[in-house]
Amino acid sequence: MTAPETPAPLPGEPIEARLRRGLGARSIVLVGLMGAGKSTVGRRLASRLGLMFKDADHEIEAAAKLTIADIFAIYGEASFREGEERVIARLLREGPMVLATGGGAFMREATRARIAEGGMSVWLKADLDVLMRRVRKRNTRPLLQTEDPEATMRALMEVRHPVYAGADLTVLSRDVSHDRVVQDVMEALDLHMNPSAPRRSPAMPQPLRVNVPLNQGRDYDIRIGRGLLDEIGIEARDLGARAAGIVTDETVAGLYGERVQASLEAAGLRCGMITVPPGEASKSYAEFARVSDGLLSHKIERGDLVVALGGGVVGDLAGFAAASLRRGVRFVQAPTTLLAQVDSSVGGKTGINSPLGKNLIGAFHQPRLVLADTATLDTLSEREMRAGYAEVAKYGLIGDAEFFEWCETNWSGIFAGGPERDEAVAACCRAKAGVVVRDEREDGERALLNLGHTFGHALERLTGYDSARLVHGEGVAIGLALAFRFSARLGLCGGQDAGRVANHLALAGLPTRLQQVPGGVGDPDALLDAMAQDKKVRDGRLTFILAHGIGQSFIAPDIDRAEVRAFLEDELRG
Repeated sequence: MTAPETPAPLPGEPIEARLRRGLGARSIVLVGLMGAGKSTVGRRLASRLGLMFKDADHEIEAAAKLTIADIFAIYGEASFREGEERVIARLLREGPMVLATGGGAFMREATRARIAEGGMSVWLKADLDVLMRRVRKRNTRPLLQTEDPEATMRALMEVRHPVYAGADLTVLSRDVSHDRVVQDVMEALDLHMNPSAPRRSPAMPQPLRVNVPLNQGRDYDIRIGRGLLDEIGIEARDLGARAAGIVTDETVAGLYGERVQASLEAAGLRCGMITVPPGEASKSYAEFARVSDGLLSHKIERGDLVVALGGGVVGDLAGFAAASLRRGVRFVQAPTTLLAQVDSSVGGKTGINSPLGKNLIGAFHQPRLVLADTATLDTLSEREMRAGYAEVAKYGLIGDAEFFEWCETNWSGIFAGGPERDEAVAACCRAKAGVVVRDEREDGERALLNLGHTFGHALERLTGYDSARLVHGEGVAIGLALAFRFSARLGLCGGQDAGRVANHLALAGLPTRLQQVPGGVGDPDALLDAMAQDKKVRDGRLTFILAHGIGQSFIAPDIDRAEVRAFLEDELRG
């Protein structure tokens, strides 16, 4: 069967739409050795493209009601390969989908023929050290049950790589985030199927994109890359706005205010700017009133935009003003700190602080667009970068142990501004977007995003939101370490995991102990009183986010106050 001719790309068509049109009824079939990442990459690729995902090995196990290892042991490899061919043929008839195949599937000529007929084959090619590092995490690989697994893997590579090279495409499965490999696969497919589609020059990498698919037409994109601030005018015009009110702080205004205003005005938008003092103290009733009045004075209407240009403080304050102004004005997040890019700019939480606690006054108000220009992070102080990194690590600790492991290896690249920075921001945004879609208003799962924050917010309150003593990310870092140590104390997770978390945060230059807060944080009762104002408190009962291990966090309601107090007493004694 000859592959259908790919329709010509449409102007401005997103890469996902181009790929779906180009595939038609065909499936994307991932091939490669065990450990190449076929299942993990395939699942995320399918999510990006809005396609089904199937794992051939899982389908075989479900049909046989046996594990792959048992099938090999009972029936032998030849019998397994015949069954594998039949399963793959059936799945290809059910396409289009993303299909992950077993390492030996592509070696069978009949299976290769079926894949060529009904799919586009992509070889995920990985180096030996990468493969071995991944497969050592599992001991269920039947072909590696040998005295020297590395020699066995090397022999498999010699035999199989020449055959894998016959796939339609080859993509390196590098030791980077899975989301980066997914992007590489998409770009390779796009270049293969749509060679005439417009692309950025190699000097300016394609921005990454994460979609937040909320219902009722409220979905929006998060775009991640260097230089995106210069495109804010075009994006605002495409949203149909005629005017924009920029809310920023005095520091960011000096760095990027004129540039953003020039982009908006060049796109034909009437523009005004309101600045606030930098720091958490600006999330106040007084500044909220001043910003709201400033936006009204610039005649910002419902069809216009509020642009939040800055870090988390500006995003929360501007977002709350947008939610309240004329009972709801659209807004765009243009986060300029790592913390804001990976966390506070996504998900629609807006608000200000009360003397009684942090973020107690606010609203859920989703942005229309998030533009995360990662070049703005080049101007951050080392302390601000470290503080933002606490939120990056948090996503791995909540539910993605592999991402935390990737962070342990690549954190310095995030700080240095290499490709790891964009990859980390995209991975965090994708994780948060998934949670937000499932639980927009924090009625359940979304509370997991507050891992470390019950402790951290209490510390911020006790330091009077004085950034000279403690900034938000530092409070979160201490909170993350405390949450894991408290979990270990309760017998929920191993002490080695708690130690690993604290060691990694300390390596990144973050505090992990209460004694590291300048000026101290008072006694256990003061800390408990501050925690009692946490948003997760229900009927006066403390709720914590705790963990069974790295990547295994859970909501723990009604924690005994005496247990918490005893833990804090010990922590304060050091």
